[in-house]
Amino acid sequence: MLTLAPEFESHLQGDVTTHCFAWILRRKDGAVFGFCDHDKSLPVKGINCFPQSGVNGSEAGSQMGLSVDSSEIEGALTSDMLSDADIERGLYDGATVETYLVNWAQPQQFVLLRSSVIGKITRSGMKFIAELKSSAALLDRVFGRRAKRGCDAEFADRRCGINPADPRYAGAGIVEVVNGQDVIVSGLSAFATHWFERGRITWASGQNKGSANSIVSHLRQGEAASLILQDLPVYDIQVGDHFRILAGCDKSFQQCRDRFANHENFRGFPHIPGNDAAYSFAGGEGNFDGGVLVP
Repeated sequence: MLTLAPEFESHLQGDVTTHCFAWILRRKDGAVFGFCDHDKSLPVKGINCFPQSGVNGSEAGSQMGLSVDSSEIEGALTSDMLSDADIERGLYDGATVETYLVNWAQPQQFVLLRSSVIGKITRSGMKFIAELKSSAALLDRVFGRRAKRGCDAEFADRRCGINPADPRYAGAGIVEVVNGQDVIVSGLSAFATHWFERGRITWASGQNKGSANSIVSHLRQGEAASLILQDLPVYDIQVGDHFRILAGCDKSFQQCRDRFANHENFRGFPHIPGNDAAYSFAGGEGNFDGGVLVP
């Protein structure tokens, strides 16, 4: 239930109103930005909300119970505060967006309508759409561990235990040829085909320096190697760009053991029976002796 100041409530009940919407975006790194759909800048809670961002909001509804309320904000990537590169680097993931109703004639009169968390962000050219989720979305998050066959650690993180600087699992190279998401690189001749599939490539130079991309395919071609990236980086890849690359893992117990000899650190439960065992009919052809499912 919203609590309005008496003067603001009186204004909204009048025949003529002067109100607009404002959004205050708070990133996890502490950066704060303000936007509004008015034609002039408005101070809200000590933060200037700028109009030139071209941000617009969709309709939003509030529901009883634990269902997740959602809405969207849409804008153009023309402001210095909103850049395509920052969105690509994930700086806005999990950011909080406060939506206010403001009397633009007297900006000190405002009310907080909702506080949401940015979920999925989609981009098309110089336009972005950010999905806003209510705090009820936190109830859908997984806390703790889930019992599943695959490993729930990220390759080469602290729980995995693999050293990301180990030359057996990581390499460096230079881009030689660029054809969209398919790049030919040098410097990886010591690694076999498929070694870097599902891995990560981190750019060490050029305009994409510091950003990373997932690798779909790795094929050795003599002294060179062909890499197909899952997504293109923000800026075009250039011949001569340097990178570091980390091996990939399919999160299976077999690969953890046979490929990386790291099965003692495996963070999954490979011997859990699957749906095939739960839904199968009893018969003599199955092996249900209580032994391990992965030899």
